[in-house]
Amino acid sequence: MEMRGSKHPFTRRVCYRGVIVFTSEETSDWSRFGQSSRDGCRFQETCLRFGMAAEFCFYHLQNSDLTSTAGYDAIVQYLNDGRRTCKEVEEFMKARASVEERYAKDLLSLSRKVCGHNETNTLKKSLDVFKLQTEHVSLSHLQLARCMREEAKKLEEFREKQKEARRKVEQQMEALHKQKSSQVKRTMEAKKTYEQKVREKEEADQKVIRNTSSTKNTERLHAKAQQATQNAEEADRWYHQSVSILGRTREEWLREHMTTCETFEKQATDRIDFLRNAIWTHLNQLSQQCVTSDELYEEVRKSLEQCDVQEDIEHFITLKNTGDRPPAPVAYEKLSSGQRSRAVAPPPRLPPPITRRPASPPMTSSGEPSAPQDAAYSVIHF
Repeated sequence: MEMRGSKHPFTRRVCYRGVIVFTSEETSDWSRFGQSSRDGCRFQETCLRFGMAAEFCFYHLQNSDLTSTAGYDAIVQYLNDGRRTCKEVEEFMKARASVEERYAKDLLSLSRKVCGHNETNTLKKSLDVFKLQTEHVSLSHLQLARCMREEAKKLEEFREKQKEARRKVEQQMEALHKQKSSQVKRTMEAKKTYEQKVREKEEADQKVIRNTSSTKNTERLHAKAQQATQNAEEADRWYHQSVSILGRTREEWLREHMTTCETFEKQATDRIDFLRNAIWTHLNQLSQQCVTSDELYEEVRKSLEQCDVQEDIEHFITLKNTGDRPPAPVAYEKLSSGQRSRAVAPPPRLPPPITRRPASPPMTSSGEPSAPQDAAYSVIHF
């Protein structure tokens, strides 16, 4: 990260990756800081002196209380939330892949149904292309579902890999936290004991000073004062030793905490970058599917452009070819006079008039009715 001071025209670079490295105006050599609280203070003082803002990183989540783990707990919670986000995105991709699979199978089943079986010529060709390309679209969606599951599998592997790496670091930090808390407790006990022994020594010294009794009592008070002094010195050594051990424990914890922060920060950076790329890839796959579907549908459109309505009508007429002449009108034939006359069209048939006829004519000897005596009337025998 580059930082520019308002009083200095040249660029000053401050970076934090395990150690904090920066240059100053006083020396051209690179200086390394971060190995102790004193170095950390020098780093902060240098940043302020040159008008620079310290880099934002996990290491700056500190707490003035030595026994507090609030900053570390916040980082761990942040990583847990990030792992949960990875799991949610992974489940989303798997669910979306299932949706694509169901859609592809339904589309494939639909493409195999009968459609335009009785059509002929150019429209039939277009319908065949339409069904074929629909099948190809369904297969492309199946391929898309497989790609989505592969991306979800990569995300799962990435999440499990980070989880395993975190587990080892967290176990080590938990051990250091317990060691630090235990040493702080022992140091506080040593301090309490030291303060008590010092008070006892001071009381014993005051009694010796105020003593005005016999020599025997004076010797006894001096003995008690001497013993109290020895106890105070012993408590002081114990207290001093506990503080020294706590100091070394604190330094070890700070170094490990710095390394842990670097590891966790890198994990968080990798996670965000991986998720961003995974979603980007997912969207690219969806966009590519739209392009592929449109290319397949374009083939159908090209086939429809070749569909000729007049050609299909002519093909149907040629295929059936039942004839090009309509049936002739039925002629009226008059058979009573032995002559046949053809009429363009038969006269309209009207219902016979309703008339009252006389009684039935007399029967002939053969059992047939005798013909009427009307010259204009003839009988036709079948």
